[in-house]
Amino acid sequence: MADITLLDGGMGQELVHRAGDKPTPLWSTQIMLDHPGMVTQVHADFFAAGATIATTNSYAIHHDRLTDTPVEGAFSALHQSALFEARTARREHGSGRIAGAIGPLGASYRPDLHPGSDVAVPLFAEIANLLAPACDLLIGETVSSVAHARDLLAACAPTGKPVWLALTVDDTDGSKLRSGEPVADAVPVAEAGGASAILINCSTPEAIPAALASLAQSSLPFGAYANGFEQISDGFLGDKPTVDSLSARRDFTPELYADHVMRWVASGATIVGGCCEVSPAHIAEIARRLRSDGHTII
Repeated sequence: MADITLLDGGMGQELVHRAGDKPTPLWSTQIMLDHPGMVTQVHADFFAAGATIATTNSYAIHHDRLTDTPVEGAFSALHQSALFEARTARREHGSGRIAGAIGPLGASYRPDLHPGSDVAVPLFAEIANLLAPACDLLIGETVSSVAHARDLLAACAPTGKPVWLALTVDDTDGSKLRSGEPVADAVPVAEAGGASAILINCSTPEAIPAALASLAQSSLPFGAYANGFEQISDGFLGDKPTVDSLSARRDFTPELYADHVMRWVASGATIVGGCCEVSPAHIAEIARRLRSDGHTII
């Protein structure tokens, strides 16, 4: 049996569901502003469900997302708010680690929008330097191309904190990144760039086994956390997308999602959890199944 790190679930979508507000392009950042304390409660609920890591609500806090909004000048303050909410939940829970989340530049699932390294690395580094002092590790999420992976690691490695690289793959062919490049091409980049773990995130659960087969060739710890969307719609791939253009799968029950996760663990994954549409109930079921099978959650 193995020691398994259990991540939390989908902060952004959980906030959208709880708030009941009409989504905006600022997504979970808007809810953090409009509903103080709700992020802390979501972190607390994931901890109570068995998660050992709180992922900060900072995924969408980028200069490009804030441009032409009322909070355009609040970049640093918003990151501090996200850190405060996660740290408050951990303090109240009494244990756990905090992962500072860094989402993609431009938009999710759009490798074509990733800027050149001369632009991307300083932008990522600014966030990494804001998050690192208050985090146990940094996690670059929804990394959709080899260039994205390389730039993120170049920005984060100088902080000295462990960096987890979370790749997103083609929903119909998990052996490929969203850019069309082989997942296998990202593995040596992760190793050379100083990643402490390599993961698959925000992809359909069915695509993840093929991706993990590539990650298993690395010496790094690996794992996955999937989303529960029916599909990534054309509307979400446009400019200034909102999450109401995405629909949750009707077959995405905690039990069925846990079935997927346990298969990943059986294949060698030691870091698992959930992304968009994965609730505390899903994490609780995964925790129950892990313990039932004799694994230790760390």
